[in-house]
Amino acid sequence: MNGDSPEALGLIVRDIGEAGVAEMAGSPGLAAAVDQHVASLRDELGAPGEPPGAEELMGYLHGFAEDAFNRGWWPADTRDWEFVRIVAVCWMMRDAA
Repeated sequence: MNGDSPEALGLIVRDIGEAGVAEMAGSPGLAAAVDQHVASLRDELGAPGEPPGAEELMGYLHGFAEDAFNRGWWPADTRDWEFVRIVAVCWMMRDAA
């Protein structure tokens, strides 16, 4: 991913998020994994007792995805940790203010 534009990264992440959220409807295992990541992210981000906002989620997502791609990760498996984490953040962004 090195050398690619931030726009390309954003498109890839958006596609991962959309595909993952759509797949959750027919995959209880993926939905459960996303739920676990959502719980973890709520603990890690935002003020205590409050869900993180859209801006904080976008900042986290951008940094997380950029780091994953720079480490050589590529979305090849919908059950790997990075894929599920990206889907969880995208899922949370649906309700973020």
